[in-house]
Amino acid sequence: MGIYLDHQATSPMPLAVREAYLEALEVVGNPSALHQGGRSARALLEGARERVAALVGAHPVEVVFTSGGTEAINTALKGSVWAHHRTHGPASHTAIAATLAEHHATLDAINWLREQEGTHWREVVVNSDAVMDVSSLEHVLSAGDITVVTTLLANNEVGSRQPVESIVALSKAKNVPVHVDAVSAFGYHSVNFRELGADLMSLSAHKVGGPVGTGALLISRTAKDMQALHHGGNQQRSRSGTMDAAGAIAFATALEVRALDREQGQDRLMALRDRLWEGLLAVAPQCVVRGSHDERLPGNLHLTVPGCTGDVLLYLLDEHGIHASTGSACQAGVAEPSHVLLAMGVPAEEAWGAIRLTLSYTTTAEDVERVISVFPDVVERATKAGLAMKARR
Repeated sequence: MGIYLDHQATSPMPLAVREAYLEALEVVGNPSALHQGGRSARALLEGARERVAALVGAHPVEVVFTSGGTEAINTALKGSVWAHHRTHGPASHTAIAATLAEHHATLDAINWLREQEGTHWREVVVNSDAVMDVSSLEHVLSAGDITVVTTLLANNEVGSRQPVESIVALSKAKNVPVHVDAVSAFGYHSVNFRELGADLMSLSAHKVGGPVGTGALLISRTAKDMQALHHGGNQQRSRSGTMDAAGAIAFATALEVRALDREQGQDRLMALRDRLWEGLLAVAPQCVVRGSHDERLPGNLHLTVPGCTGDVLLYLLDEHGIHASTGSACQAGVAEPSHVLLAMGVPAEEAWGAIRLTLSYTTTAEDVERVISVFPDVVERATKAGLAMKARR
């Protein structure tokens, strides 16, 4: 597989998770069926629900399994708006408070609600590290018309942790529910849903070494029920659809493996990240590290390289067997500069040169030294490619 430094996109499945997943797949039965096979599947599912709940500081009834983070986020936001319409009438006013630096699952869901439901987007600004400005949120909340506040636990591109405790406290003071998108962060960041006090939290299995197609939405017992995205069975609170017992088992196992890795390897991971940071700036001092220097995810390093474009940097790193990402979006096949960097105030010309390197607990010191050793050649060739592109314009 080469050197894999794209763990915030998806993380490889550990052997223990694969074994648990395959064993669970041997159980045949719909968890809602009453026969022995169904009861066995149900027992697996509910056992996994209890394990996930224990690992994220939630009650089992608060864990709603989904097909992934995107479904969880869409349910939290659309479900909140639809629940408001159900209570106050279809023409009632709704508004969502969010920054422009959220994940596209959030941004696109809000834009859909604006177009289809007339929901208003109340923009909360971020600072130059992509951290939500709490005073801006306080101002937005003062209008008194917010249906739900949504925030990342930590920015999925530049890794900056968000002031979630302050966001929750401010919102609760105005009796406004809070959704936390923890999809990209919770594999590196311990989560206690109960202590945090949020109403909703989105999680995804494949970010922590579980299977793609499995995730969860945590819905506080004190929160209003969300309107479901799909109807046809009501198998879970605010969600219809046959439940994936094997996926739930794999998710729970992945969380347990990751919790142990975090407990035993967090300091080592941060040291590797910092060595990569130091080494890349030593060989390419023109690079700029984006995001918070102090309050960032331990495996995240996000750079912009002047005079280069991210896709060229990725291609050249890939030639060396190094897998990374730009952190930018590709909408309908058209590359765009990172919306997160633009929200941070980074000029578009600089934002094009983004590269995101995300490590995990399986990353080795040898991996890091290899990346540092090839980086001067990668930057030199990418810079020449950038100059050639400018000359042709």
